[in-house]
Amino acid sequence: MNQDTELVYSVSEFQEICNQILENAFTGVVIEGEIASFKVNQNKFVFFDLKDDKSSVGCFMMKFALRFPLEDGMKVRIRALPKLTDWGKFSLTVQSIMPVGEGSIKKSLELLKKKLAAEGLFLPERKRALPPEIEKIGVISSTQAAGYADFCKILNERWGGLSVQVAHTQVQGIVAADQIIRALNYFNERSEVQVIALIRGGGSADDLAVFNDEKLVRAVAASKIPVITGIGHEIDTSLCDMAADVVASTPSNAAQMLSRDRKEVVSANRAEVKRVFTLLNSKIDFEKQNLEINCKEAQRQINVKITSYEQEVSGIVKVLEQLNPERVLARGYALLSGNVAVGNVVNITTLKQEIQAEIKDIKKRS
Repeated sequence: MNQDTELVYSVSEFQEICNQILENAFTGVVIEGEIASFKVNQNKFVFFDLKDDKSSVGCFMMKFALRFPLEDGMKVRIRALPKLTDWGKFSLTVQSIMPVGEGSIKKSLELLKKKLAAEGLFLPERKRALPPEIEKIGVISSTQAAGYADFCKILNERWGGLSVQVAHTQVQGIVAADQIIRALNYFNERSEVQVIALIRGGGSADDLAVFNDEKLVRAVAASKIPVITGIGHEIDTSLCDMAADVVASTPSNAAQMLSRDRKEVVSANRAEVKRVFTLLNSKIDFEKQNLEINCKEAQRQINVKITSYEQEVSGIVKVLEQLNPERVLARGYALLSGNVAVGNVVNITTLKQEIQAEIKDIKKRS
Protein backbone atom coordinates (compact mmCIF):
# COMPACT_ATOMS: atom_id res chain seq x y z
CA MET A 1 0.00 0.00 0.00
CA ASN A 2 1.30 3.42 -0.93
CA GLN A 3 2.06 5.63 2.02
CA ASP A 4 -0.07 8.37 0.52
CA THR A 5 -3.18 6.14 0.66
CA GLU A 6 -2.79 5.05 4.32
CA LEU A 7 -5.44 6.31 6.73
CA VAL A 8 -4.08 8.80 9.21
CA TYR A 9 -6.01 9.39 12.47
CA SER A 10 -5.72 12.16 14.91
CA VAL A 11 -5.18 11.06 18.49
CA SER A 12 -8.78 11.96 19.37
CA GLU A 13 -10.10 10.07 16.36
CA PHE A 14 -8.06 7.02 17.22
CA GLN A 15 -9.27 7.14 20.83
CA GLU A 16 -12.87 7.48 19.64
CA ILE A 17 -12.58 4.55 17.22
CA CYS A 18 -11.02 2.37 19.91
CA ASN A 19 -13.92 3.13 22.21
CA GLN A 20 -16.43 2.35 19.46
CA ILE A 21 -14.73 -1.00 18.91
CA LEU A 22 -14.69 -1.70 22.65
CA GLU A 23 -18.34 -0.66 22.99
CA ASN A 24 -19.40 -2.95 20.17
CA ALA A 25 -17.31 -5.83 21.49
CA PHE A 26 -18.31 -5.42 25.13
CA THR A 27 -21.80 -4.09 25.87
CA GLY A 28 -20.98 -4.81 29.48
CA VAL A 29 -18.35 -7.12 30.86
CA VAL A 30 -18.45 -8.81 34.29
CA ILE A 31 -15.06 -9.17 35.97
CA GLU A 32 -13.94 -10.44 39.37
CA GLY A 33 -10.84 -9.24 41.14
CA GLU A 34 -9.34 -7.70 44.25
CA ILE A 35 -9.57 -3.98 45.03
CA ALA A 36 -6.39 -1.97 45.39
CA SER A 37 -5.66 1.77 45.69
CA PHE A 38 -9.30 2.54 46.51
CA LYS A 39 -10.03 6.27 46.85
CA VAL A 40 -12.85 8.80 46.53
CA ASN A 41 -12.15 12.23 45.04
CA GLN A 42 -14.26 15.31 45.77
CA ASN A 43 -16.85 13.00 47.35
CA LYS A 44 -18.05 12.28 43.80
CA PHE A 45 -15.57 10.14 41.91
CA VAL A 46 -14.38 6.66 42.86
CA PHE A 47 -11.08 5.26 41.60
CA PHE A 48 -9.51 1.87 42.27
CA ASP A 49 -7.51 -0.86 40.62
CA LEU A 50 -8.94 -4.31 40.04
CA LYS A 51 -6.23 -6.95 40.14
CA ASP A 52 -5.45 -10.64 40.30
CA ASP A 53 -2.16 -12.54 40.57
CA LYS A 54 -0.92 -11.42 37.16
CA SER A 55 -2.70 -8.26 36.01
CA SER A 56 -4.29 -5.02 37.13
CA VAL A 57 -6.71 -2.63 35.46
CA GLY A 58 -7.83 0.83 36.54
CA CYS A 59 -11.51 1.40 37.35
CA PHE A 60 -13.67 4.48 37.65
CA MET A 61 -17.24 5.03 38.86
CA MET A 62 -19.47 7.72 40.33
CA LYS A 63 -19.90 7.58 44.09
CA PHE A 64 -23.73 7.61 43.87
CA ALA A 65 -23.51 4.24 42.09
CA LEU A 66 -21.52 2.72 44.97
CA ARG A 67 -23.98 0.44 46.80
CA PHE A 68 -21.60 -1.46 49.08
CA PRO A 69 -18.85 -0.15 51.36
CA LEU A 70 -15.53 -1.10 49.80
CA GLU A 71 -11.91 -1.03 50.83
CA ASP A 72 -8.56 -2.36 49.66
CA GLY A 73 -8.21 -6.12 49.74
CA MET A 74 -11.86 -6.89 49.13
CA LYS A 75 -12.77 -9.25 46.35
CA VAL A 76 -15.53 -7.83 44.11
CA ARG A 77 -17.48 -8.54 40.96
CA ILE A 78 -18.08 -5.59 38.63
CA ARG A 79 -20.11 -4.92 35.53
CA ALA A 80 -18.23 -2.35 33.46
CA LEU A 81 -17.60 -0.84 30.08
CA PRO A 82 -13.96 -0.87 28.85
CA LYS A 83 -12.76 2.50 27.72
CA LEU A 84 -9.67 4.28 26.45
CA THR A 85 -9.45 7.57 28.32
CA ASP A 86 -8.58 10.92 26.80
CA TRP A 87 -5.09 10.65 28.23
CA GLY A 88 -4.50 7.28 26.63
CA LYS A 89 -5.02 5.06 29.62
CA PHE A 90 -7.15 1.91 29.42
CA SER A 91 -9.83 1.93 32.12
CA LEU A 92 -13.08 0.27 33.14
CA THR A 93 -16.12 2.48 33.72
CA VAL A 94 -17.97 0.60 36.46
CA GLN A 95 -21.75 0.36 36.16
CA SER A 96 -22.31 -1.82 39.21
CA ILE A 97 -20.20 -3.56 41.81
CA MET A 98 -20.69 -6.00 44.65
CA PRO A 99 -18.40 -7.90 47.01
CA VAL A 100 -17.86 -11.64 46.52
CA GLY A 101 -16.39 -14.24 48.81
CA GLU A 102 -17.45 -14.77 52.40
CA GLY A 103 -14.74 -12.57 53.92
CA SER A 104 -15.33 -9.57 51.65
CA ILE A 105 -19.09 -9.84 51.94
CA LYS A 106 -18.90 -10.02 55.74
CA LYS A 107 -16.56 -7.02 55.93
CA SER A 108 -18.77 -4.93 53.62
CA LEU A 109 -21.88 -5.97 55.52
CA GLU A 110 -20.42 -4.90 58.86
CA LEU A 111 -19.35 -1.51 57.50
CA LEU A 112 -22.77 -0.81 55.96
CA LYS A 113 -24.59 -2.21 58.99
CA LYS A 114 -22.78 0.24 61.25
CA LYS A 115 -23.58 3.15 58.92
CA LEU A 116 -27.29 2.37 58.56
CA ALA A 117 -27.73 1.54 62.25
CA ALA A 118 -26.39 4.99 63.09
CA GLU A 119 -29.12 6.44 60.87
CA GLY A 120 -31.79 4.50 62.79
CA LEU A 121 -32.86 2.26 59.89
CA PHE A 122 -33.01 -0.83 62.10
CA LEU A 123 -34.76 0.61 65.17
CA PRO A 124 -37.57 -1.61 66.57
CA GLU A 125 -39.98 1.33 66.80
CA ARG A 126 -39.88 1.64 63.02
CA LYS A 127 -41.24 -1.87 62.58
CA ARG A 128 -44.91 -2.45 61.73
CA ALA A 129 -46.93 -5.53 62.58
CA LEU A 130 -48.52 -7.62 59.85
CA PRO A 131 -52.19 -6.81 59.13
CA PRO A 132 -54.55 -8.97 61.26
CA GLU A 133 -56.59 -10.22 58.29
CA ILE A 134 -54.34 -10.68 55.24
CA GLU A 135 -56.10 -11.17 51.91
CA LYS A 136 -53.75 -9.54 49.36
CA ILE A 137 -50.03 -10.32 49.22
CA GLY A 138 -47.34 -8.94 46.92
CA VAL A 139 -44.43 -11.33 46.34
CA ILE A 140 -40.99 -10.40 45.04
CA SER A 141 -39.00 -13.45 44.00
CA SER A 142 -37.71 -15.50 41.13
CA THR A 143 -40.68 -17.60 40.07
CA GLN A 144 -38.24 -20.29 38.93
CA ALA A 145 -36.63 -20.68 42.36
CA ALA A 146 -37.33 -23.53 44.78
CA GLY A 147 -37.96 -21.03 47.57
CA TYR A 148 -40.84 -19.50 45.64
CA ALA A 149 -42.33 -22.96 44.98
CA ASP A 150 -42.12 -23.79 48.69
CA PHE A 151 -43.76 -20.48 49.56
CA CYS A 152 -46.72 -21.11 47.23
CA LYS A 153 -47.10 -24.72 48.39
CA ILE A 154 -47.31 -23.79 52.06
CA LEU A 155 -49.61 -20.85 51.32
CA ASN A 156 -52.11 -23.06 49.46
CA GLU A 157 -51.93 -25.91 51.95
CA ARG A 158 -52.58 -23.73 54.97
CA TRP A 159 -55.47 -21.58 53.78
CA GLY A 160 -55.73 -20.88 50.06
CA GLY A 161 -57.94 -18.34 48.35
CA LEU A 162 -55.53 -15.46 48.96
CA SER A 163 -54.87 -12.87 46.28
CA VAL A 164 -51.17 -13.06 45.39
CA GLN A 165 -49.45 -10.69 42.96
CA VAL A 166 -45.95 -11.77 41.93
CA ALA A 167 -43.13 -9.58 40.66
CA HIS A 168 -40.58 -11.88 39.02
CA THR A 169 -37.01 -10.69 39.58
CA GLN A 170 -33.54 -12.10 39.75
CA VAL A 171 -32.57 -12.75 43.36
CA GLN A 172 -28.81 -12.94 42.95
CA GLY A 173 -26.19 -11.24 40.86
CA ILE A 174 -25.31 -7.68 40.03
CA VAL A 175 -28.59 -6.69 38.36
CA ALA A 176 -30.86 -8.27 41.01
CA ALA A 177 -30.91 -5.33 43.43
CA ASP A 178 -32.25 -2.86 40.86
CA GLN A 179 -34.93 -5.31 39.74
CA ILE A 180 -36.08 -5.85 43.32
CA ILE A 181 -36.14 -2.09 43.96
CA ARG A 182 -38.34 -1.59 40.89
CA ALA A 183 -40.69 -4.30 42.17
CA LEU A 184 -40.91 -2.61 45.59
CA ASN A 185 -41.71 0.71 43.93
CA TYR A 186 -44.32 -0.98 41.73
CA PHE A 187 -46.22 -2.41 44.69
CA ASN A 188 -45.98 0.83 46.67
CA GLU A 189 -47.21 2.96 43.78
CA ARG A 190 -50.24 0.74 43.09
CA SER A 191 -51.12 0.14 46.77
CA GLU A 192 -53.10 -2.98 45.90
CA VAL A 193 -51.53 -5.33 48.45
CA GLN A 194 -51.48 -5.35 52.25
CA VAL A 195 -47.99 -6.77 52.66
CA ILE A 196 -44.93 -7.36 50.49
CA ALA A 197 -43.02 -10.65 50.82
CA LEU A 198 -39.39 -10.56 49.65
CA ILE A 199 -38.31 -14.20 49.45
CA ARG A 200 -35.34 -16.22 48.31
CA GLY A 201 -34.23 -19.74 49.19
CA GLY A 202 -30.86 -20.72 50.60
CA GLY A 203 -27.55 -20.16 48.90
CA SER A 204 -23.93 -19.21 49.38
CA ALA A 205 -22.77 -15.88 50.78
CA ASP A 206 -22.20 -14.72 47.19
CA ASP A 207 -25.75 -15.70 46.21
CA LEU A 208 -27.27 -13.75 49.11
CA ALA A 209 -24.97 -10.72 48.90
CA VAL A 210 -27.53 -8.75 46.87
CA PHE A 211 -29.66 -8.40 50.00
CA ASN A 212 -26.93 -6.26 51.56
CA ASP A 213 -27.10 -3.70 48.72
CA GLU A 214 -27.41 -0.26 50.36
CA LYS A 215 -29.96 1.12 47.90
CA LEU A 216 -32.10 -2.02 48.25
CA VAL A 217 -31.90 -1.96 52.06
CA ARG A 218 -33.03 1.67 52.05
CA ALA A 219 -35.90 0.83 49.68
CA VAL A 220 -37.09 -1.92 52.03
CA ALA A 221 -36.96 0.46 55.00
CA ALA A 222 -38.80 3.20 53.06
CA SER A 223 -41.66 0.98 51.85
CA LYS A 224 -45.11 2.37 52.73
CA ILE A 225 -46.43 -1.19 52.71
CA PRO A 226 -45.15 -3.54 55.46
CA VAL A 227 -42.38 -5.84 54.22
CA ILE A 228 -41.70 -9.40 55.39
CA THR A 229 -38.48 -11.09 54.33
CA GLY A 230 -37.86 -14.81 54.00
CA ILE A 231 -34.29 -15.01 52.74
CA GLY A 232 -32.00 -18.03 52.86
CA HIS A 233 -31.96 -20.40 55.81
CA GLU A 234 -32.51 -19.80 59.51
CA ILE A 235 -28.85 -18.93 60.10
CA ASP A 236 -28.74 -16.32 57.31
CA THR A 237 -29.30 -12.67 58.26
CA SER A 238 -29.08 -9.89 55.70
CA LEU A 239 -29.39 -6.13 56.04
CA CYS A 240 -32.72 -6.37 54.21
CA ASP A 241 -33.88 -8.62 57.07
CA MET A 242 -32.80 -5.99 59.57
CA ALA A 243 -34.64 -3.23 57.68
CA ALA A 244 -37.84 -5.22 57.10
CA ASP A 245 -40.88 -4.96 59.37
CA VAL A 246 -41.09 -8.72 59.94
CA VAL A 247 -38.42 -11.38 59.42
CA ALA A 248 -39.17 -15.01 58.58
CA SER A 249 -36.45 -17.64 58.76
CA THR A 250 -37.22 -19.13 55.31
CA PRO A 251 -39.69 -18.63 52.43
CA SER A 252 -41.82 -21.45 53.87
CA ASN A 253 -41.85 -19.74 57.27
CA ALA A 254 -42.92 -16.48 55.57
CA ALA A 255 -45.89 -18.32 54.05
CA GLN A 256 -46.78 -19.67 57.49
CA MET A 257 -46.68 -16.20 59.01
CA LEU A 258 -48.84 -14.73 56.23
CA SER A 259 -51.62 -17.32 56.33
CA ARG A 260 -53.79 -19.11 58.82
CA ASP A 261 -53.56 -22.87 59.19
CA ARG A 262 -56.85 -24.44 58.07
CA LYS A 263 -56.39 -27.32 60.52
CA GLU A 264 -55.64 -24.98 63.39
CA VAL A 265 -58.68 -22.84 62.60
CA VAL A 266 -60.96 -25.89 62.48
CA SER A 267 -59.50 -27.21 65.72
CA ALA A 268 -59.83 -23.80 67.37
CA ASN A 269 -63.45 -23.50 66.22
CA ARG A 270 -64.24 -26.95 67.58
CA ALA A 271 -62.62 -26.07 70.89
CA GLU A 272 -64.62 -22.84 71.00
CA VAL A 273 -67.90 -24.66 70.28
CA LYS A 274 -67.07 -27.16 73.02
CA ARG A 275 -66.24 -24.34 75.41
CA VAL A 276 -69.50 -22.52 74.64
CA PHE A 277 -71.47 -25.78 74.93
CA THR A 278 -69.92 -26.47 78.34
CA LEU A 279 -70.59 -22.90 79.41
CA LEU A 280 -74.22 -23.14 78.33
CA ASN A 281 -74.70 -26.44 80.16
CA SER A 282 -73.20 -24.92 83.29
CA LYS A 283 -75.48 -21.93 82.92
CA ILE A 284 -78.52 -24.18 82.44
CA ASP A 285 -77.57 -26.23 85.52
CA PHE A 286 -77.04 -23.06 87.51
CA GLU A 287 -80.39 -21.61 86.46
CA LYS A 288 -82.07 -24.96 87.11
CA GLN A 289 -80.70 -24.99 90.65
CA ASN A 290 -81.81 -21.39 91.14
CA LEU A 291 -85.26 -22.29 89.85
CA GLU A 292 -85.54 -25.23 92.25
CA ILE A 293 -84.43 -23.03 95.14
CA ASN A 294 -86.92 -20.34 94.12
CA CYS A 295 -89.72 -22.90 93.79
CA LYS A 296 -88.99 -24.26 97.25
CA GLU A 297 -88.91 -20.78 98.70
CA ALA A 298 -92.17 -19.89 96.94
CA GLN A 299 -93.76 -23.09 98.25
CA ARG A 300 -92.55 -22.27 101.75
CA GLN A 301 -93.99 -18.78 101.59
CA ILE A 302 -97.30 -20.16 100.26
CA ASN A 303 -97.42 -22.64 103.11
CA VAL A 304 -96.75 -19.85 105.59
CA LYS A 305 -99.59 -17.83 104.06
CA ILE A 306 -101.97 -20.82 104.15
CA THR A 307 -101.11 -21.48 107.80
CA SER A 308 -101.68 -17.83 108.61
CA TYR A 309 -105.04 -17.85 106.79
CA GLU A 310 -106.06 -21.10 108.51
CA GLN A 311 -105.27 -19.59 111.90
CA GLU A 312 -107.22 -16.46 111.03
CA VAL A 313 -110.21 -18.48 109.82
CA SER A 314 -110.03 -20.67 112.93
CA GLY A 315 -110.20 -17.54 115.11
CA ILE A 316 -113.20 -16.25 113.18
CA VAL A 317 -114.89 -19.62 113.48
CA LYS A 318 -114.39 -19.57 117.25
CA VAL A 319 -115.87 -16.09 117.45
CA LEU A 320 -118.82 -17.15 115.32
CA GLU A 321 -119.30 -20.24 117.43
CA GLN A 322 -119.45 -18.06 120.52
CA LEU A 323 -122.08 -15.92 118.86
CA ASN A 324 -124.17 -18.92 117.71
CA PRO A 325 -127.71 -18.61 119.28
CA GLU A 326 -127.85 -22.39 119.72
CA ARG A 327 -125.01 -22.19 122.19
CA VAL A 328 -127.00 -19.55 124.16
CA LEU A 329 -130.08 -21.75 124.18
CA ALA A 330 -127.96 -24.69 125.31
CA ARG A 331 -127.06 -22.77 128.39
CA GLY A 332 -130.78 -22.51 129.33
CA TYR A 333 -131.69 -19.23 127.76
CA ALA A 334 -134.71 -18.64 125.47
CA LEU A 335 -135.32 -16.37 122.52
CA LEU A 336 -138.36 -14.10 122.46
CA SER A 337 -139.71 -12.81 119.15
CA GLY A 338 -142.72 -10.76 118.26
CA ASN A 339 -144.30 -7.44 119.28
CA VAL A 340 -143.89 -7.20 123.02
CA ALA A 341 -147.08 -5.60 124.28
CA VAL A 342 -149.77 -6.57 126.77
CA GLY A 343 -152.26 -8.84 125.10
CA ASN A 344 -150.02 -9.76 122.17
CA VAL A 345 -148.90 -13.29 121.46
CA VAL A 346 -145.16 -13.78 121.18
CA ASN A 347 -142.97 -16.76 120.24
CA ILE A 348 -140.58 -18.22 122.81
CA THR A 349 -137.79 -20.51 121.52
CA THR A 350 -135.87 -22.78 123.86
CA LEU A 351 -133.25 -25.35 123.02
CA LYS A 352 -135.92 -28.00 122.36
CA GLN A 353 -139.27 -26.20 122.19
CA GLU A 354 -141.18 -23.50 120.31
CA ILE A 355 -143.75 -21.80 122.67
CA GLN A 356 -146.47 -19.24 121.94
CA ALA A 357 -147.57 -17.14 124.93
CA GLU A 358 -149.90 -14.20 125.54
CA ILE A 359 -148.42 -11.27 127.36
CA LYS A 360 -150.40 -10.51 130.49
CA ASP A 361 -148.17 -7.94 132.06
CA ILE A 362 -144.99 -5.99 131.36
CA LYS A 363 -142.81 -4.51 134.12
CA LYS A 364 -139.63 -2.63 133.97
CA ARG A 365 -136.58 -4.05 135.73
CA SER A 366 -135.12 -1.93 138.44
